[in-house]
Amino acid sequence: MASSEVDQKYLGEFAKHVRDDNPLLSSMLYKVLGLSVMLAKKLVKARRLRKLDTTRDTPSLQLYHHIIWQSREGLVMLEQYVLPMVANFRELKVLAFKLQASFYHIYVLFHNQPRVNQLAIPTFQPPPGLSATPLMNGAALAGGSGKATHPMKNGGPVGGQLPPGLTPVSVPKPTASFLLPAIDYIPTANFAFAQTSKMAESLLPGSHPLRLSVKMEYAAFLYDCVKDYDASRRLARQAIADVYRTEEGIGDEEFEDAKELVAVLGRMTKRGLASTPGSTSGIGSSSTPQSRSTPRRSAGVTPAVPSPGMNNPI
Repeated sequence: MASSEVDQKYLGEFAKHVRDDNPLLSSMLYKVLGLSVMLAKKLVKARRLRKLDTTRDTPSLQLYHHIIWQSREGLVMLEQYVLPMVANFRELKVLAFKLQASFYHIYVLFHNQPRVNQLAIPTFQPPPGLSATPLMNGAALAGGSGKATHPMKNGGPVGGQLPPGLTPVSVPKPTASFLLPAIDYIPTANFAFAQTSKMAESLLPGSHPLRLSVKMEYAAFLYDCVKDYDASRRLARQAIADVYRTEEGIGDEEFEDAKELVAVLGRMTKRGLASTPGSTSGIGSSSTPQSRSTPRRSAGVTPAVPSPGMNNPI
């Protein structure tokens, strides 16, 4: 996500290639590479988690905080140091903008508001009827009367005064808001992917592994975050078609990388199609259309017409 194995390989090669001409750019590329390697392991671990316990400081919650923090640091390094220095490059420029879109992709998956899936860190909202700042000393919360009861009845401090050094406790903010504002990052990520996709099409041939890497993650973003399933499958099919139409030759190593990415894109073209209403998969169903019997239509009998939302009328 933040960087695939293909991206990491090219990132290391570019960092080594520009080491003599631009030491600052080389050092920042190495830093982004190291951060991407560490982040990739955390992303794999986080996506395997089924449930996040937000009631206590668990290792899983710390994992999500580390992901957001490392993504933020990587994005800062890219936007402040790398992107301003890659205008004269071709492959490195595409890779740098692709990594920028990837970091925003992580924001959407793990820190978007509203959440796009179960992987995002939930936010704490005050229950209905409660104000953001709790009333102290047993003040009535319902009805807004503000009438205070005996302090010991609701566990308030004796004498109606707070102990020295303590201040009223407010409702906690989103769990990772100290790292990054919890807002909707989908428009920003979508714009970054669209911009990088157009850049890859204009600068790289259709069979180039970096161009395929951009298309693959953009298709995954459209499917998982934007929920535009048709656009995701259409983008994957178009990327594969561009590979077969390209006329530029590639080396053996690039061919192996492109072959693996095309295989992933091929699976993405069929993603979600098995659960469509027209599919025949399911218990008791047959995979061949010949096994289905066609009911005969009697004379003078009107065939059954399915009601809206009904696929198999009886």
